[in-house]
Amino acid sequence: MKTLLKHFALSIFSLFALTMGGVANAQNSDGFTDLIDGVSLNGWNIIGNANWLIGNGIIEGNKPSGFLVSSKTYKNFVIKAEFYAESDTNSGIFIRCQDSNKVSAANSYEVNIWDTRPEQAYATGAIVDIAKVDPVPKAGGRWNTMEIIANGSNFKVMMNGAVTVANGQDSKFTEGPIALQSAGGTIKFRKLQIKPL
Repeated sequence: MKTLLKHFALSIFSLFALTMGGVANAQNSDGFTDLIDGVSLNGWNIIGNANWLIGNGIIEGNKPSGFLVSSKTYKNFVIKAEFYAESDTNSGIFIRCQDSNKVSAANSYEVNIWDTRPEQAYATGAIVDIAKVDPVPKAGGRWNTMEIIANGSNFKVMMNGAVTVANGQDSKFTEGPIALQSAGGTIKFRKLQIKPL
C-alpha cells in the first residue's frame, strides 16, 4: 500500500510539474535540454519593454525593445535554435551575458539575427565585433535553424546547415546567462535547446 501511495504521489507531482512548467528544462535523450516550452516563461526574466507573446509552442517578441534573460548561467555548450524573422527584424541570441539587467554586445557575445544591419559584416550569422560573416545569410520571411558552439575561447555558428562562423576567437567572457533579443520587427522562437560541453 505504501508503494502504491508513493507512486501515486510521484505521478501527481510529475503531472503538476508538467502543467506548471511545460517541458522547459527537461533533458532529452540526446543530452540537450529544452530552454523554452512555448507555454510559459519558466526560467526566463524579462528586461526592457519588448512585448513577449507565448502560445502554440512559440515565444514571440515585438517592439519596443528588450530581452528574455535565462535565470541560469552557462559556460561551454552547444545551442540549437529554431526562429522566424521578418526582413526588418533586429534580434539575436546573446551568450555569456555579464549583466543580467543590462544586456549588450559590449558585455556578452551577440550572435546576430539582423539581415539589414548597416554594417553587413556583423549582420545575421555573425558574432558582433568578434567574427564577421560573408556572405550574409538571409533569415527574413521564413523559419531558420541556428547552432552555436561556445567552447572556451572558441566559437562556431551554423545557420540552416551552413557555417557562418568557422573559428571565432575571444576570451573576454567565460560564462553567463543567455538572452533572446527583440529590438525591431517580429522574432519568434519555437525551439531553444542547450547541451553542456
